[in-house]
Amino acid sequence: MLLVGCRGETISAEERLIFEEYSFGSFILFQNNCRAATQVLSLCRNLWDTADKLPPFIAIDQEGGRVHRLPQPFTHFPAAARLGATQNVDLAYRVGKAVADELRLTGINLDFAPVLDVHANPLNPVIGDRAFSADPKSVSAMSSAWSRGLRAGGVIPCGKHFPGHGDTDKDSHFDLPVVKKSLDALQSVDLPPFGNACRHGIEALMTAHVLYPALDSRLPATLSESIVTGLLRHQLGYDGVVFSDDMEMKAVSDRYSPDEAALLAVCAGVDVLLFCHDLENAIRAFEQLCNEAEKDPVVRARIEASNRRIGGLKREYLKLFSGVTESELENRLRLLEHRRLVDEIHGSL
Repeated sequence: MLLVGCRGETISAEERLIFEEYSFGSFILFQNNCRAATQVLSLCRNLWDTADKLPPFIAIDQEGGRVHRLPQPFTHFPAAARLGATQNVDLAYRVGKAVADELRLTGINLDFAPVLDVHANPLNPVIGDRAFSADPKSVSAMSSAWSRGLRAGGVIPCGKHFPGHGDTDKDSHFDLPVVKKSLDALQSVDLPPFGNACRHGIEALMTAHVLYPALDSRLPATLSESIVTGLLRHQLGYDGVVFSDDMEMKAVSDRYSPDEAALLAVCAGVDVLLFCHDLENAIRAFEQLCNEAEKDPVVRARIEASNRRIGGLKREYLKLFSGVTESELENRLRLLEHRRLVDEIHGSL
């Protein structure tokens, strides 16, 4: 239930000892972890080998545009807004498939994409061109096609940021955004792409560190039982894996300790908690959840439900390590010729 990062391009001796002791089930790569194609492959193989029982999710934020982690010769696709402007769902499918084809060569098996947020606020400091469109129907169509492409390539899509980060005027990395829309406005603009994704069986969703007073006047979505369990699980009928956004972002970490935030998120219905940068925070969360599970049957039941969802998704997708050998990686990337897709996107506008 804990996803963590590592500091550099390899696993340090200290990190290896911690990974062995705590058996974290998921890892995430950032740009500082990705210097060269063969190095990324080696890191992913080593992360895969840390598994105790079920293999780990090896995740990345590979959206295109400014949210792009991998070095050349991996393809740098245009931002979602550029792809969305084509209104070509077949092209969106092919781009999603292309992203997956490249990620799988290194052993990355989970992409925190597509963005399902609707670009409702032109002054939004964090979403912007990461959204496919300002039109909920277009976001639904393009993100659904992109997800199908990613899935066809064998990589798990994780749509974000539920119930919608598109109308914020603050960046949740640095502050807690508040969206003061009415319930009707949320249902007509922000929620439809998430509802569409739920109906089409998207395997995973990520929550937003955003406060929505119409849904919960006190807690941001990641920590809100009324939003994660009440709205997402019960009203939208979603039983896939729910990931938190990074719990070390200031929208949460300025207001709650790691152990407090972890317990609130799990009680809200979140399955996997992201602690992307500081392993000490993940350890604190782990120990808090273990302690609470021993004495509180409600917490234990939440953890068991999450274990069922996570285990089911891993057994479906993570049968073998998907990375190729180092000697064939760069040649395989060249043979994919995805630069033509980039040119097609630009040529369609």
